[in-house]
Amino acid sequence: MTHHDRLAISRLVHRFGFGPRPGQFAAMLREGEAVVRRRVLAVATPDAGLASVVDPVLTDLGPFPQAKTDARKQFDQALYAQSGALTMWWLDRMVLADHPITERMTWFWHGHWATSISKVAYALPMKTQNDTLRAYALGSFADLSRAMVLDGSLIYWLDGQLNVASAPNENLGREFMELFTLGVGNYTEGDVKAAARGFTGYQVVRSNGIVTFNPTRHDPTTLSLLASTGQFDAPSLSDYVVSLDASATFVAHRLWFRFISTTTPAPPSLVKDFGGRDIAALVRAVAGHPGLRNPANAQAKSPVEWFVSACRALAITPSHLSSLTVTNYLSAMGQIPFAPPNVGGWPADEAWLTAASTQYRLAFAAYLVQSGDLSPVTGAAHNKVQAVADWLGVARWNPRTARALIQAAGDPVRLTLLALCAPEYVVNA
Repeated sequence: MTHHDRLAISRLVHRFGFGPRPGQFAAMLREGEAVVRRRVLAVATPDAGLASVVDPVLTDLGPFPQAKTDARKQFDQALYAQSGALTMWWLDRMVLADHPITERMTWFWHGHWATSISKVAYALPMKTQNDTLRAYALGSFADLSRAMVLDGSLIYWLDGQLNVASAPNENLGREFMELFTLGVGNYTEGDVKAAARGFTGYQVVRSNGIVTFNPTRHDPTTLSLLASTGQFDAPSLSDYVVSLDASATFVAHRLWFRFISTTTPAPPSLVKDFGGRDIAALVRAVAGHPGLRNPANAQAKSPVEWFVSACRALAITPSHLSSLTVTNYLSAMGQIPFAPPNVGGWPADEAWLTAASTQYRLAFAAYLVQSGDLSPVTGAAHNKVQAVADWLGVARWNPRTARALIQAAGDPVRLTLLALCAPEYVVNA
């Protein structure tokens, strides 16, 4: 087994899953990269791990009561409780999935169609969006886009409910093309204005995300959009934009950026693999590209990805921890599910490697180790440092890290803590 083989398998299990469970990485090394790739990308139904996760009880809380009333106090408490339950539910799914590729892609699309509960406020419509992302996570991008332009949370997040024929609002139309389907430089300001008119007429019940179409608020006039002329509503506008070559190029580049490299462009072959807008085919192509084995294509884990991978290794179910402690640490590190900072989503790679995040990661790791199963370390008869690498799915420790781990080999808690915060684990190198 060469270092490049270990590196490729490490990247497959960390980037297309959420890291290995105890014993998985060692088994994968015996199977080889080709078998591991098929296994990591396989969608298994039913998934026993996911079946153990109970959906949160989310109700339609209705409109905000008047401020500074008992009703408002109770409402705010319910709003907070449902939001917390939703967050812990998804973290549980990421950790407990036996075949996490669908959850991994749902997480990717959540960052792509970035929508925040900070504005939406209600957990119920955010879960509806999350379920939509999951349903289409590895399906047709055309179907996913069509579903998302009719998603109540996204529409509300981008002021689509304010978009009427008499006063078109450009937020959704602009972000739809710039961030979701085409990318900068592939549309004009005139296209933004036309898209805004195509998206007019949709209304949202904020508390539950139900979307209705009101023809009296819609602009039915003929529009000139991206070299096409016709009448558009949200589904037809989405279908047309996604059919353009620029859309295939843009989405292929986004997957390459998030899964392989933030510094090199996606190879043209990936765009061809996405010609039919088949997301699963594109994911297979990205995972099978030689760039996965290139040592230069290291990527730092985001805080959520690091936390989930640590929980999988330590056999911890997130909801069994203090939800307040978990969300406080994730917030301090800059990332909580359902709360991206803006419509552009979260930053990537080296943006997570700050001095502050390092301090919080150390404290968070110390908290997790208290609840974790350390038997992969305590039960290792020989070379505990190598055993930790195989446990956590690390390709290779650098000499400096190895020396620190050797010094801690007699203390399982300290050894695990150092390994979870080591550069080779924080950065999938």
